[in-house]
Amino acid sequence: MRTTRDDIRNIAIIAHVDHGKTTIVDELLKQSGVFRENQEVAERVMDSNDIERERGITILSKNTAIHYNDIKINIIDTPGHADFGGEVERVLKMVNGVVLVVDAFEGAMPQTKFVLKKALELSLPVVVCVNKIDRPEARPEEVVDEILELFIDLEADEEQLDCPFIFASAKEGKASNSMDVEGTDMKPLFDAIIDYIPAPTGDPEADTQVLISTIDYNEYVGRIGVGKVDNGSVRVNQDVVIVNAHDPEKNEKVKISKLYEFEGLERVEVEEAKIGSIVAISGISDIHIGDTICSPENPEAIPFQRISEPTISMDFIVNDSPLAGQEGKFVTSRHLRDRLYKMLNTDVSLRVEDTESTECYKVSGRGELHLSVLIENMRREGYEFAVSKPEVLYKTDENGKKLEPLEKALVDVPDEFTGTVIDKLSQRKGELQAMNPLNAGTTRLEFLIPSRGLIGYRGEFMTDTKGNGVINTEFYGYGPYKGDISYRKQGSLIAFESGEAIVYGLFNAQERGTLFVGPGEKVYGGMVVGQNGKTDDIEVNVCKKKHLTNTRSSGSDEALRLSPKVELSLEEAIDFIDTDELLEVTPENLRIRKKILDGTERYRAKRNAGK
Repeated sequence: MRTTRDDIRNIAIIAHVDHGKTTIVDELLKQSGVFRENQEVAERVMDSNDIERERGITILSKNTAIHYNDIKINIIDTPGHADFGGEVERVLKMVNGVVLVVDAFEGAMPQTKFVLKKALELSLPVVVCVNKIDRPEARPEEVVDEILELFIDLEADEEQLDCPFIFASAKEGKASNSMDVEGTDMKPLFDAIIDYIPAPTGDPEADTQVLISTIDYNEYVGRIGVGKVDNGSVRVNQDVVIVNAHDPEKNEKVKISKLYEFEGLERVEVEEAKIGSIVAISGISDIHIGDTICSPENPEAIPFQRISEPTISMDFIVNDSPLAGQEGKFVTSRHLRDRLYKMLNTDVSLRVEDTESTECYKVSGRGELHLSVLIENMRREGYEFAVSKPEVLYKTDENGKKLEPLEKALVDVPDEFTGTVIDKLSQRKGELQAMNPLNAGTTRLEFLIPSRGLIGYRGEFMTDTKGNGVINTEFYGYGPYKGDISYRKQGSLIAFESGEAIVYGLFNAQERGTLFVGPGEKVYGGMVVGQNGKTDDIEVNVCKKKHLTNTRSSGSDEALRLSPKVELSLEEAIDFIDTDELLEVTPENLRIRKKILDGTERYRAKRNAGK
């Protein structure tokens, strides 16, 4: 007998990146009394990872719970980036409705469409929150129209179209039911959630069924499965079996050793959890996303959608440069392998494969950002390794034709730069699909472009638009291979001897292009020390000292003036490297190098490749 659990609401907060999901969760936590009056609370309290805080993005979905009018609201804060779409797809299986957050100026963006589509496919009711209503350039009326158009495009039913709209400024902690009336607190959003999002239902008398939608990992207790109790109840020391809809062979008997529910930002131990509760279960070492925990008497798996496949891969290689092992704590192939396979515990969109070499692992993910976040995390943990240029993963159709992943790119750009952007993306095999004026002086361009056409483009895009352009992409699907793309127009400046960079050597080298190293930095033969203004690679000697003679002293010339070196960020360095180069990543430095360090061997390999 199915019943409704009226004292619980399970919701996910979904949105395009940077539209204010995490800030809204902050305010809901504050105004529901989770924190003491005098408690100091960090901004974006849900973004617990250092990289999430620095970049202002959410990478992993997070669970929290608040109480409002005696009703417990379980909230899941989800990522907005397409690269972490695997996270969004899974967590929606745990909830009964979503709050869609949309920026009052930017309006419906690619990820808004992506996350909304996933919610509508699961027939989830939607509360729309138009956020940042206090922005001077806010255009709420047009944004509401855009959202309704998006609902219609995505074939929402009558009930989903008739959704409540809340107008909020999460930063100020205010929400209102009308765009013309300024709110005083977040009460209208709380009320909309309680009134419009249905309470969870299930059969409390039936056998246990808990679908695991997220995996957390803790050094002390190992894997922690997070999911919703769909039917029956679950309790500590209960004997259960694990089954999986995509793996009919799986049938594993286990015991539940610890059970937690969420209260505020904490996990609280409980003895038993009933239908509708979102729980965390520890003590089961072999638990995976998509598993269903059932009673042994009636093991029935809950269906679960397959996670989207990766579209891009990089080689992670043991560092073998002349400076290897000097800066990192974890440098061996065993360290690298263990860390990458451990990542599979929590990241469902990642794939790690052994290669023919024991020193190299092929890592595939959903996009450049997905993989660069993994690289940055490992670097901060003390790992030292090298990575290759990202490559897209191709497929073949039934006729043997080569297919490649395509992206839909939305580019918001000041009018004066539209010509440059269209030209550059067309060279990278992009096809212009639409061009619409956004507001005074800004145009939105819509492209369909191969994923590999976007590799290495973002830095160039920022330069071309003087930092004023915004580019957003979403995975579109696989299409026919569109032909070769020439990535980089400039060559590299390559050091041909090892040692420390000297001012005199750098001064001579800077005439050839832009330098990536400064005086006193360690360099080695085959390391890329700058970018050449022309297309060819050039070898330079940045360790060159000035020769002294009887008639010249070292200080007799005027002081040598060096141009400031260019500091490449991790993304810029990944974008810059060519197919014959590697990026050496250590806790202290990022160095670009040629795969073949010896100049003669490099020339020979290039000549043989050209035959």
